[in-house]
Amino acid sequence: MPAKTDHDKSKPEEAPHYLGHRERLRERFYSAGADALSDYELLEMALFSALPRRDTKPLAKSLIKIFGSFAEVVHAPVARLREVDGVGESAIHQLKLLAAAAHRVAKGGVNSRNALSSWNEVIDYCRTSMAFADKEQFRLLFLDKRNQLIADEVQQTGTVDHTPVYPREVIKRALELSATALILVHNHPTISIRSCWITLDPSETPIKIVHFRHCALGGRYGKLGALEG
Repeated sequence: MPAKTDHDKSKPEEAPHYLGHRERLRERFYSAGADALSDYELLEMALFSALPRRDTKPLAKSLIKIFGSFAEVVHAPVARLREVDGVGESAIHQLKLLAAAAHRVAKGGVNSRNALSSWNEVIDYCRTSMAFADKEQFRLLFLDKRNQLIADEVQQTGTVDHTPVYPREVIKRALELSATALILVHNHPTISIRSCWITLDPSETPIKIVHFRHCALGGRYGKLGALEG
């Protein structure tokens, strides 16, 4: 009769400790909702599928410490994410997918409402699209007479503190789309989002601006005020 080997005596391998933690986190997410989770816990869950054989908690905490919040992590530049120890291409892909999904959801919400009817809606929409961009953008939102969104376009992308603007091209595009109002949005990557609302009268030659409103955000979250003229 053959002697028993060490392999025969060995016990079945125990499941990794983080599997139980993942299950408990999922249960809390579904029973109490996303608001019951901190940013790093939500980020942990977001990384589950990208890192199926790793404990994602230390990496999630590290990312939040470096970038500041869940939103800032998913919108962080790819080059900076690659600098973080433990972040590979699968994790970056997952994070960028989340950022794209957030933008698509915001855009879909506007389309379903068919209108940008308040400044808060404008700011929320623009923040989702560009608040965490690492370069300055000059974005144009073209509206019809009922404030329905016709098109959302980035006309120019500049550097970290500068982007060019070409008024002729702005007006030309507005006429092509038969827009009666424009929202011009300009961000400062480290300071703020600034936007202004311009109403056009295309019957006038040259084009006449019949209404102008400017709104400035201090930092990424604080509204400083608005100016009408």
